[in-house]
Amino acid sequence: MKKAGKYIQLHLNILLFSLTSVFSKAASVQFNKGGLSSPLFYLFLGLMVLNCGVYAVCWQMVIKKFQLSTAYAHRSVYLIWSQIWAVLIFKEILTWKNVLGMIIVLIGVMVVTGDE
Repeated sequence: MKKAGKYIQLHLNILLFSLTSVFSKAASVQFNKGGLSSPLFYLFLGLMVLNCGVYAVCWQMVIKKFQLSTAYAHRSVYLIWSQIWAVLIFKEILTWKNVLGMIIVLIGVMVVTGDE
């Protein structure tokens, strides 16, 4: 169970990092709507920077529990979370190429961390 807890922490941290792209896109949308005078632009920009800071601190604590190759292999799951957010929040279309790419990422993670 200890091993599962470590991986849960790792993936929650990756999920946290994926929110950076959500805040970034939201800031971009607000900038396109209202330019530099949009208060929501600054809100999302601030959330993006804050999220990056929290992620950086948490990432340093989490990677102490793993070999770097394992931690960074799992970090590629960020792409999957970003795609999920794009579909759920921004109503983007999921194509078969997106799905194929996510499958390739998962296979890569399994290959790199298969010994554990």
